[in-house]
Amino acid sequence: CWRVFSIGTDMYTSNPKRLKDWLSIPKGNGYESLHTTVMGPDSKWVEVQIRTRRMDLVAEKGLAAHWKYKGIKSEGQLDAWMNNVRDILETADGPMELMKNFKMDLYDKEVFIFTPMGDLYRLPMGASVLDFAFAVHSKLGCSCVGGKVNGRNRKLNHKLSSGDTVEITTSPSQTPKLDWLNFVVTNKARNKIRQTINERANRSSEFGRELLQRRCKNRKIELEEGTLMRSIKKLGYRTVTDFYKAIADESIDVNDVIATYELIYSAEHKAEIERRSAEEFELIDPNERLSDGNDDILVIGDNIKGVNYRLSKCCNPIYGDDVFGFVSAEGVIKIHRMNCPNSNHIRERYPYRVIRTRWSGKAGNQFAATVRILGNDDISIVTNITSIINKEKDVNMRNISIESHDGMFSGFLVLGINDTSALNNIIKKIKTVKGVKDVQRSN
Repeated sequence: CWRVFSIGTDMYTSNPKRLKDWLSIPKGNGYESLHTTVMGPDSKWVEVQIRTRRMDLVAEKGLAAHWKYKGIKSEGQLDAWMNNVRDILETADGPMELMKNFKMDLYDKEVFIFTPMGDLYRLPMGASVLDFAFAVHSKLGCSCVGGKVNGRNRKLNHKLSSGDTVEITTSPSQTPKLDWLNFVVTNKARNKIRQTINERANRSSEFGRELLQRRCKNRKIELEEGTLMRSIKKLGYRTVTDFYKAIADESIDVNDVIATYELIYSAEHKAEIERRSAEEFELIDPNERLSDGNDDILVIGDNIKGVNYRLSKCCNPIYGDDVFGFVSAEGVIKIHRMNCPNSNHIRERYPYRVIRTRWSGKAGNQFAATVRILGNDDISIVTNITSIINKEKDVNMRNISIESHDGMFSGFLVLGINDTSALNNIIKKIKTVKGVKDVQRSN
């Protein structure tokens, strides 16, 4: 083997840094070979692996065949393979993408590419200059503008062949583009491009949000979430992220956004005044006594009238719920739902302070009921939900709070409602809205 090595280095210029001697000290898996890299015809680096027939048989048929060496820049194929697996696991978008990447990166035909220093990289067949840049380093790929292949300038999408020597050209102003995904073939390049674009979009969206809020604050405009969502939909954006990104990119003038918002707000405010003044609405305060004398809507004990009682905050009972009374330490009777989270504790510890209670049949007051909603993060969902509530004669929306995360939203609606029948009816209708995943009464 060393005699063959001597002949090869006499004929061609060798790279001493790339000499690998697994003859003197074989690998732990039994692999024996002598590797050297020489400058071949047309100034191309070529790796030469020198071994005897016995060594080759062990490498191909024995234990070493499981980790067949292919020239990766590492001390062993196992390390390189594990590094490749780690890259896939860290960047894959899901199980299907993971399996696809394994299939492409582990079984496809390969090309072997050199750096100007003679370092060797293994890439799938069809890999481009950009794939090679990401293989060397993610930052190098993100700032890549092209490269020199065998001394000639080439574009990002130039496909590489085995033996090519590639020098990457970068620019500090370069950023990943969406169309790069059309020609890259390696898992690492695809996922790093997507990740960088998404991070940039999120930063841009946050900047757009701050810009709109700052401009509204300067003009003393207080944004209402529901009206803003309807404004975004009217302007033609499907997601909030796209809307704020458009503001940041100056694709839409923030003044036009504010003008649209004020137009919708004015129309809704005028319609609300014509329909009913908000001052006319009354909700029962759980901390206040509901009624005096003969007008009580609750029958407590043996038809006791005119007693002080409150609706418990822990379960917020409304007309129609199965309820019971509990005499508190202050001497006030607190009304709980039978399925109240504290019901079992109260009954087990203070059975002598529990009073049988039922509704008298005199409805008419409105109660505060909270409803929790889960669904897809889509602007139209909130609009459709509020539209359904507004169409209900005896249901009024007093408050709405919504949070979105990872394409989903969760929200709480506080409704003014007469009884459990009306509440169940509105919950049933909200469940029919496209994109709504779950609707439940909340304590």
